[in-house]
Amino acid sequence: LGHNGSGKSTLLRVMAGIYEPSSGNVESKGRRTAMFDPNLGISLEATGWENVETRGILLGLNIGQIEKLKDDVAELSGLGNFLEMPVRTYSAGMRMRLAFFVTTSISPEILLLDESILAGDANFIEMARERINQLIADANILVLASHSQVILKSLCNRGVLLNHGEATFYRDVEEMVDIYNQQVKDQQTSRERS
Repeated sequence: LGHNGSGKSTLLRVMAGIYEPSSGNVESKGRRTAMFDPNLGISLEATGWENVETRGILLGLNIGQIEKLKDDVAELSGLGNFLEMPVRTYSAGMRMRLAFFVTTSISPEILLLDESILAGDANFIEMARERINQLIADANILVLASHSQVILKSLCNRGVLLNHGEATFYRDVEEMVDIYNQQVKDQQTSRERS
């Protein structure tokens, strides 16, 4: 948790191995699955099926697993015959559905999740939430960057409070939320006095 620009997304990207840490190192035991931008790696010129195959290979799946992935994407995405067409012909919502269901097909050991992934039309958001909840249930560890205190309290037991790239608190999530709210209140009071 932290204000905009506090370093939440940057920290997730360091944990995922996308960015190198400016100091120290990152150690993890388990397969990390990052969900920041489900459209990453989607080729607009390739068909839906070709994108599913390519993403499956990038995720380290074998041929049998890729076939299962294709079945899952076909069933869950609702794209039907569009999967045979180039992705450039898809609406933005269709591209999101394809990318999302490919990305969420792998059960992670460590799930790195940016809440911004839950954007789109109401039907997609509801479907995405169900899928995300299943991923979270299957993961051993969830690291979530969110502004929603309700989501953080419902899904997390530990919290990291970030302020300008520095972790200022790491303990119980309830305590972290209380401290954050007090900081926001203190900042508002300070501005009102100025």
